[in-house]
Amino acid sequence: MRYKLNTSEASQSKETVWKGLARLLPLIKGEGRNVAIALAAILISSATTLTAPLIIGHTVDSFISTGDFNGVLLWSGLLLAVYAVGLVSAYTQTRTMGGVARRILFNLRNAIFNKLQELPVAFFNQNRSGDLISRINNDTDKLNQFFAQALMQFLGNAFLIVGAGILLLVLNVRLGGAALLPAVAVLVVTQLIGGWVKRASFKSLQTLGGLSGEIQESLANFKVIVAFNRFDYFRDKFAAANAANYAASIRAGIASNIFIPIYGLAYNLGQLVVLAYGIYLISSGELTTGLLIGFLLYVTNFYNPLRQLASIWSSLQLALAGLDRISEVLALQSDMATVPADATTSTAAIAFQNVSFHYPDGAEVLKSVSFTLERGKTYALVGPTGGGKTTTASLMARLYDPSEGTVLLDGRDIRSYPAEERVAKIGFILQEPFLFTGTVRDNILYGNPQYAALSDEALERNLDEAGLSALLARFEDGLATKVSATGDAMSLGQKQLIAFIRATLRRPEILILDEATANIDTVTEQLLQGILKRLPATTTRVIIAHRLNTIDSADAIFFVNGGAVTLAGSMERAIDMLLHGAMVS
Repeated sequence: MRYKLNTSEASQSKETVWKGLARLLPLIKGEGRNVAIALAAILISSATTLTAPLIIGHTVDSFISTGDFNGVLLWSGLLLAVYAVGLVSAYTQTRTMGGVARRILFNLRNAIFNKLQELPVAFFNQNRSGDLISRINNDTDKLNQFFAQALMQFLGNAFLIVGAGILLLVLNVRLGGAALLPAVAVLVVTQLIGGWVKRASFKSLQTLGGLSGEIQESLANFKVIVAFNRFDYFRDKFAAANAANYAASIRAGIASNIFIPIYGLAYNLGQLVVLAYGIYLISSGELTTGLLIGFLLYVTNFYNPLRQLASIWSSLQLALAGLDRISEVLALQSDMATVPADATTSTAAIAFQNVSFHYPDGAEVLKSVSFTLERGKTYALVGPTGGGKTTTASLMARLYDPSEGTVLLDGRDIRSYPAEERVAKIGFILQEPFLFTGTVRDNILYGNPQYAALSDEALERNLDEAGLSALLARFEDGLATKVSATGDAMSLGQKQLIAFIRATLRRPEILILDEATANIDTVTEQLLQGILKRLPATTTRVIIAHRLNTIDSADAIFFVNGGAVTLAGSMERAIDMLLHGAMVS
């Protein structure tokens, strides 16, 4: 199945503001009370803004023009009270929506991270981790900023624009109509370029994800860069990604800010029209000075929110672009579903029945392969590099599902096992084990939660019973030895020892070792062989190795190459097949 996430902007089409908001509103489900409080607060704040010009106009016409200073003081006090109510309302809205936004951010990041845990290995093979990190961090933050700041500003400004427009027409329909004419042109322009703005915002986020991917890849491979002195290679790749992000960010910035001068021009034209036409109406006795002042203030209340909508529009487009990228991840479904259990059809530990497999857009790695692995025996998979050994082992552990055919575990379709039950049966030690930052104890318990409640002393006793205490002794501080997932304080061989302890302590029914001793000295490897022999007699061991001495005790050897898995028989025949198989490792 293809899990490649969309990194193009082809799907970014023009979308109205209200349709965009409708897509965002489900994110605030469960926050109805808080949103209602914030909405009420912003409406009260907007109402106080609309009330102020009426008070000012009335004060000018009724008290200042007549010299009634007591009236001026009284109405000024009223104006101050109105402004105070507006201040408290604005603070309430900001604080309430700030909390809503942080909870949305928290829940979204949890949702994405949990979704990633549900997706199969194939998903991570097809997507760069840097881009996924960008979606979890950057894209969710765009939504956080929108809900914390822009949403209520948008609603409040919309209320101001509608209210100011109505009052302009009510106070004087001719002067009000003239004042609103520039706004019509602004709305037309906004509709025409809205799709372009969203596409530019999406491209900016997409290139930011690519830049994050280059940074992650460079840091993860820094030792290789130093070893080959190829700083120029990653520097050029980073420079290209950085240049692409820079160009996209410039375009997004221009697209997002293009409304500001347009709205500014409309505001200036509106003020000019009201001032010129208003003076004419005053001279003809159709308008008072206080009413003209009120008109000018309402024009400000109408066009200033329009100018603020320019930045809010930018935030909305970024939020919608981020939502698209987040939704794409959340909409993914794993194709590795659990199927109903059939009747047992085999007594083997593992059985492949006409299994074929290919990676997306790749050639077939396995072609109609069938073989069985019996309980309690040791099997070796040999073959040239790239022949399909690790793929075969991955199918045994259900890291992938076959393209065709069936893999049986204990006689049942491996897909019928719940993940917890399947993982309990199978232990997998990789050539390059992944450890978590913490201690040796933390990493051992990661694969063995049943021992989590044990003290260090009790855990050490269990390790000793499993024959693993000699391996633990290789670490200076024992279970308390510090482990860094990315640092160099511990060698790859030591990390493989921890992975070996982690897997064998579980005493799995099937233990798969994929070059698990490749970085371990011969003496330690012999020690590991002794530990493997102490596993339960029913444990099936599958060993992938290029060092032939690692597999000389195998009960059966399979040669994997060219899409086939062939029983090699003796060690001598396995060597002969390797030589004649044009091994390229």
